[in-house]
Amino acid sequence: MPRPDGEGLTDEQRYEQGMAVRREVLSDEHVDRAIAGTTELTADFQDFITRVAWGDVWSRPGLDRRSRSVAVITALIALGHHEELAMHLRAGLRNGLTVEEIREVILQAGLYCGVPAANTAFRIAAEVFAADA
Repeated sequence: MPRPDGEGLTDEQRYEQGMAVRREVLSDEHVDRAIAGTTELTADFQDFITRVAWGDVWSRPGLDRRSRSVAVITALIALGHHEELAMHLRAGLRNGLTVEEIREVILQAGLYCGVPAANTAFRIAAEVFAADA
């Protein structure tokens, strides 16, 4: 029997599992936009992130989605991946984090990732939350 972490699944099953998780976390609208923007150049990458990031890692039972969102938001702040940060702030809300909890994640990240990184993250969060209000 296939496991929820992807072990024992075929590539097609991992893709299907990954697409389901990707849609739940990021929204149908976001995923549909990403798929519509897929080109010959990016097709293999879209397949890869769906199977591996979403079908394998995000599908593992070891952490719930809220915890995964905290980890991802922190990593994106640390690495300065601002476009992905905006997307994952929305995902964090979809995964059950509150605005107040995200504020605390950004504050905590500021301590370990630096004040400029947190300052930018707060700016992005304010834009995301205002747009989604």
